[in-house]
Amino acid sequence: MRSPTAAGVPRPLPRTARGTQRRLACALVMAGALGGGGCGGERAGAGPYADLVARYVPRIEKEAGLRFKRPPAVAERSRDEVAVFVRQQLASPRAQRQLAGQEAAYRLLGLIPDTMRLDALLQRLLEEQVVGYYDPRTDTLYVVGGAPKALLEQTVAHELVHALQDQYVKVDSIQEQVEDADRQLAAQAVLEGQAVSLQLRTNPNAGPMMKMPGGWDRIRDMIRDGQGGMPVFAAAPMAIREGLLFPYLGGADFVRRYILQRPESTLYGDLPVSTAQLLHDDAYFTDVANRLRPTVVTLPAPVGGTLLWSNSFGEFETRLFLTQQITDEEVVRRAAGGVTGDRMAVVRTAAGDALVWATSWRSAVDAGDFLDAAAEAARKRHGLGKLTFPAGATERRIAVPARGTRGARTVVITVSQRAGGVAVVTYVDLPASLSRSPIDLGKLSVQ
Repeated sequence: MRSPTAAGVPRPLPRTARGTQRRLACALVMAGALGGGGCGGERAGAGPYADLVARYVPRIEKEAGLRFKRPPAVAERSRDEVAVFVRQQLASPRAQRQLAGQEAAYRLLGLIPDTMRLDALLQRLLEEQVVGYYDPRTDTLYVVGGAPKALLEQTVAHELVHALQDQYVKVDSIQEQVEDADRQLAAQAVLEGQAVSLQLRTNPNAGPMMKMPGGWDRIRDMIRDGQGGMPVFAAAPMAIREGLLFPYLGGADFVRRYILQRPESTLYGDLPVSTAQLLHDDAYFTDVANRLRPTVVTLPAPVGGTLLWSNSFGEFETRLFLTQQITDEEVVRRAAGGVTGDRMAVVRTAAGDALVWATSWRSAVDAGDFLDAAAEAARKRHGLGKLTFPAGATERRIAVPARGTRGARTVVITVSQRAGGVAVVTYVDLPASLSRSPIDLGKLSVQ
């Protein structure tokens, strides 16, 4: 145990294949957990760990303001059994399609190395960290047998929250929202964040600290500091690490702010629909009619290539893209903070993969901030010297020379005004041999 006040928090998977793997998200537990105990292979009320379940159920019900409609099932799995389950999930056809597309997008954006295989990385991450998980398909909380006692108690507390959630909102339906990854991430972060929050608040050590001024900030820092003890996680690219942490830490921060203003029992009836709503109080904590509603950006079918993958990226991952190259946190927050909707696609062409990304913005000023920041990120991502563009230019065209095994490419970033005065920025990264984008951006729609 790293600290008497540090609390173990399960880690989520990154957005890669999120819909398929989300049921595994709760399986990951951070170092530094408190307490002891575990779960046996019987339903709540029986088995060797029934006392642990019985202890936490009333604590969770009291804090959440909701009662369990039925006792959750609890079962034990060996680490080998969980490893087999993980491999099966990663090997499913849908997971492989999602991973292939998202891996290509992350490579083109410079978020992972060109040679990295995301499925292999996820496998190693899960095997390093898995301790337990709740599966909404079977309504069962699974715990890995033989896990350290300190981790087991926090795992059970966390997964019991998921069992409670599943009785009021269909967790499985959120897991399956694979076509709008930003909305899925926002909803998932609330569920994971509440599980973290209740896990901490019902813990005899962390609970009092959560009530102290700055207590949550200290715990959050401890959680981050505790990652050094997990070598696979520590060695993963920044975007993967932050993608793992965000649903739990970002979600817990949102829940903390929510319960200061509203009864926690109302949380599931009004889930945020974007990471922008999750990140900004003025985008969510206002009259419903005045909230920042996501715009729907639709890309037409590609011409001259095959669509490999398409999905939303959202404000959180837009921040990741910029943070990869830009160290000024304030610049990143300002440049990503006005996004209202987006759609990204990877198109496989005979010349190589192309990335097409269309984003809509609150204002022309916000769009201009992103145009400049995205061009700077692209310049640094490709190792180019300082670039200059004409004052007031609406396009940033960047020629990228061939290097090593990577061929020459062209990055074109453009800002424009669409019908109704909507500001749009398009970001296209394609092989230099292609004379134009494989997707006709003149036909994209923003609603």
